[in-house]
Amino acid sequence: MSRVGSKPISLPAGTKVTVKDGQLEVQGPKGVLTSPIPSGIEFKLDDATLTATRDSNQYAALHGLARSLANNAITGVTSGFTKRLEIVGIGYRAQISGRVVVFALGYSHSIELLMPEGIEIEIGKTVSNTTLITVSGIDKQVVGQTAAKIRALRPPDPYKNKGVRYAGEILRKKEGKTGATA
Repeated sequence: MSRVGSKPISLPAGTKVTVKDGQLEVQGPKGVLTSPIPSGIEFKLDDATLTATRDSNQYAALHGLARSLANNAITGVTSGFTKRLEIVGIGYRAQISGRVVVFALGYSHSIELLMPEGIEIEIGKTVSNTTLITVSGIDKQVVGQTAAKIRALRPPDPYKNKGVRYAGEILRKKEGKTGATA
């Protein structure tokens, strides 16, 4: 039996959930999200709790997945999701102009990234050659994908640790050639 799938989801105040046509529609203070319901999985709404049940063991793999997607949708419309990134390096910076984020990451050209619909990107203060970027939105998958795209523009260099990284990401710094230090 799926341990994740059998956990009930408590609905916060101000959240409305409807089940129709193989989709779960969640409305909350921050917006509306839909989550697909795989075949063989059913959702039951009782007062302020939502539970996922399955028909047989054939759908065991989808049971926890469907429950997690529903929980992420409920969390997204109530509090939202955020990912934080850091740009480390001299001359590496980012600025926002409209719905486009312009990055200067040490290449011969600047890189422009269009913000997806429903995503907000904020550029923080520069602290000792570090620019802080906050990606926020209601859809967990889109927030994570946008943060991954930003990190992929200039992954951290293993020798100097310059580049774009997640906040709190632990990097190992390589030593380099031994002949260069002597």
